[in-house]
Amino acid sequence: MELVKFFQSGGGFMYPILVVMALGLAIALDRLLYLSRTAKSTTKIWKQINPMLKANDFGRAQQSVADSKNPLARVLSYGFARLKPNVKREQIESAMEEGVMEVMPELEERTHYLATLANVATLLGLLGTIIGLIQAFTAVAAADPAEKADLLSASISVAMNTTAFGLIVAIPLLLLHSYLATRTSKLIDTIEMAAVKCSNLMVDE
Repeated sequence: MELVKFFQSGGGFMYPILVVMALGLAIALDRLLYLSRTAKSTTKIWKQINPMLKANDFGRAQQSVADSKNPLARVLSYGFARLKPNVKREQIESAMEEGVMEVMPELEERTHYLATLANVATLLGLLGTIIGLIQAFTAVAAADPAEKADLLSASISVAMNTTAFGLIVAIPLLLLHSYLATRTSKLIDTIEMAAVKCSNLMVDE
């Protein structure tokens, strides 16, 4: 099989790049599943408590989010905790901002590793190629003059495989990083918008 031959001919640096790829895909899958679940539960929670907020049933709304680990529920819980008679809007907004700051690291967790792993894969590929070229020129120096051209050509072709594999791994990881970062940003915007709407319904002034 061509893919197996390509991998085997690349040398020892193909294995670290393969490990980087496995780590990157595992992180991407974990974050994708987490963001998908969180986005669905966020929409569900907002649809559930929105009628309660419009009906000024804040006690029931607070109970609905009290035991939930969803980021939106936790942010709104901060606001409900400050809800008292004659409370100022700034106090509730400040409490919810504190909640947003608390949940943001969880939403963004490990996503930035994908960009780092993409860079590592690229650099490992280049390092493997450089070391392969050094070995190739060393071997050619001691070879028969008639065989030097063919030997050098074959050695360079093998050395280039690590760079190719590094890029094959790095490009999807960068695309996954961009996609997950966009989804995370969109989810944070949704939570912040819901928090603003909630504070508007909780305090009229």
